[in-house]
Amino acid sequence: MRKINSFLWFDSEAEEAAKFYVGIFKNSKICRITRYPKEAAEKINRPADSVMTVEFTLDRVDFVALNGGPQFKFTEAISFNVNCETQEEIDYFWEKLSADGGSTGPCGWLKDKFGISWQVSPVFLGDMLADRDAEKAERVMRAMMEMDKMDIAALERAAIPAHG
Repeated sequence: MRKINSFLWFDSEAEEAAKFYVGIFKNSKICRITRYPKEAAEKINRPADSVMTVEFTLDRVDFVALNGGPQFKFTEAISFNVNCETQEEIDYFWEKLSADGGSTGPCGWLKDKFGISWQVSPVFLGDMLADRDAEKAERVMRAMMEMDKMDIAALERAAIPAHG
């Protein structure tokens, strides 16, 4: 396990969520599942031997999912960014991550069916928005603000100054 990894608190969907994500991202796997021992399960009102944690890896990024109960919910204050090289990748992750009850939002943001927020964006977007040419960066920002799913071609067009 790496020094820092993401730890996700679910009510009781940790295994289902891990399988969902592993089915979307290449180079991914479920690494280990732990189960609640009888005494601990009784203390927190869980069935004995039910799934406690699921350790999984998504494209070389480690995660732990915990079935901890309904006390905490995911919010948009934390999200995962999926950096995409092509429009096909953006389309794929946008469709897969928002499937089965997820929802889409502006500027490449979406929420999956478990309530986790994701940003699906082209790898070059940060560089475009930080370009030394402030007018170019502004044009790209303006174009992005009009999008839900990121459109690479439209962002590239926005980076080019209009000739008049």
